[in-house]
Amino acid sequence: MEKIGIGPNVFLPMPVVLVGTVVGGRPNFMAAGWASRVNANPPMLAVGINRNHATHAGIRETGTFSVNIPHTGMMEKTDYCGLVSGENTDKSGLFDLFSGALPGAPMIRACPLAMECRLVQTVDLPTNTLFIGEILGAYADEDCLVDGRPDMERIDPLILTMPDNRYWSLGEYAGEAWSAGKRLKKGA
Repeated sequence: MEKIGIGPNVFLPMPVVLVGTVVGGRPNFMAAGWASRVNANPPMLAVGINRNHATHAGIRETGTFSVNIPHTGMMEKTDYCGLVSGENTDKSGLFDLFSGALPGAPMIRACPLAMECRLVQTVDLPTNTLFIGEILGAYADEDCLVDGRPDMERIDPLILTMPDNRYWSLGEYAGEAWSAGKRLKKGA
């Protein structure tokens, strides 16, 4: 099949997360699609946040944030957190909150997986800031664990695709990473 140029502004499917911090003295949550694990040891993740968002200022001020993984049943509340600004809307009442060891990193009890992060680096980009945080604590619902590890099928995370701006659920299991291609290795 022939490839067609479509321009450089292409997006990958992304997990939808709720980034939590304190804004104006109260817990605030923002829906974000630009989140990724970026380091193994120590464990770190990054979130890309536009400088115009209240969450951006909250993370800079507190030096902490949380990353909460909502399940698909939380789509309406998650989307709402992306539609309204913490600058003039108190979103903390939407959720039952809990805290770990880090002040300024409120977490959402309804999310099957939540992580508290200490800000370790910021990378200023043309419109966004990439906040890199070390994961200091992770909390999961017991029924979402298999052998003590988070199971994505049980967590049932929201996935975002752009530019069609649609939410999806995780697809079917396809195979084992770092194993599926072993048959193609020379000498195997």
